[in-house]
Amino acid sequence: MKRRDLIALLVGAAIGWPVRVNAQASGARRIGLLLGLANDNVARGHVAAFKEGLQALGWTEGRNVHFDYHWAGGDPGRLTSGAEALAGSAPDAILVYSTPALAAMKQQTQTIPIVFVQVTDPVSEGLVSSLGHPGGNITGFMSFEYTMGGKYLQLLKEIAPRLERVAVMYNPKTAPGGGLPIERSIQAGARSVAMEVTNTPIRSLVDIEHAMSALIRGSRAGVIFAPDVFNTVHRREIGKLALRYHLPAISSTADIAVDGVLMSYGPDLTVEFRQAAAYVDRILRGTKPADLPIQSPTAFDLAINLRTAEALGLVVPQSLLISANEVIR
Repeated sequence: MKRRDLIALLVGAAIGWPVRVNAQASGARRIGLLLGLANDNVARGHVAAFKEGLQALGWTEGRNVHFDYHWAGGDPGRLTSGAEALAGSAPDAILVYSTPALAAMKQQTQTIPIVFVQVTDPVSEGLVSSLGHPGGNITGFMSFEYTMGGKYLQLLKEIAPRLERVAVMYNPKTAPGGGLPIERSIQAGARSVAMEVTNTPIRSLVDIEHAMSALIRGSRAGVIFAPDVFNTVHRREIGKLALRYHLPAISSTADIAVDGVLMSYGPDLTVEFRQAAAYVDRILRGTKPADLPIQSPTAFDLAINLRTAEALGLVVPQSLLISANEVIR
């Protein structure tokens, strides 16, 4: 350790300031994180799973690895500035969360290895050349499989059989592909359940409230909150609005069901973050991202909020309760 780093460390420890010692001088590897999420307890839990996965593989924070966090909180502008900062600092690897974060990071570097989680379709977005052979500096773990759109509709119909129409809500600025891939998946599934689907772009909580107010005028309506960092960041407010307007709703992550939405269906993000740790470990040990195939989700978790079901006057079928991975009481 250089003398100036030692002095900074000792002074920082004495007065309680957080001090970042030069990782190259200490011999540690550096990992950047560009996260579309807000820096809240749920997001920190996902990052903790990533760090635990790395520690199990021999990488301990403060000893042989250092982390540089950039939280965007669903703000595209902060994604851009975070990507610029990470590219400028040239870490050994970068973990990104969300399709917009991956797109922002790709614009800044074609050389620093990138591992992603919670990305919908990196091939159609032009972010990688193929799933089996991604090429370049990007690999990771997808979070969406195209039958999921139909599954959202089936689950809503099973728990609320009188539903006739569903609004799909997403923010075009933060949803993967501007919301189009998810729209197509859900529209394809609508034919099998005889349900009308309307695409409802939203850019603020006020937009969501207006859309919900319009939905209840005809009743027999529900909502799908598409996989989108805007919806994830605002999940507590969304849960309250869905209850206020008495609308059964579903999304892709269990976090939103915990915060009041009726159901969620999608891959376990904690598992994805742990899997990402294994890929980052291999990259730090010399494997090229181009040689690591992109993984599609193979298991999906169902979470049901029974408190919300009761508030909506819905009876959850026993078959759904048995198949649920999490029941919130």
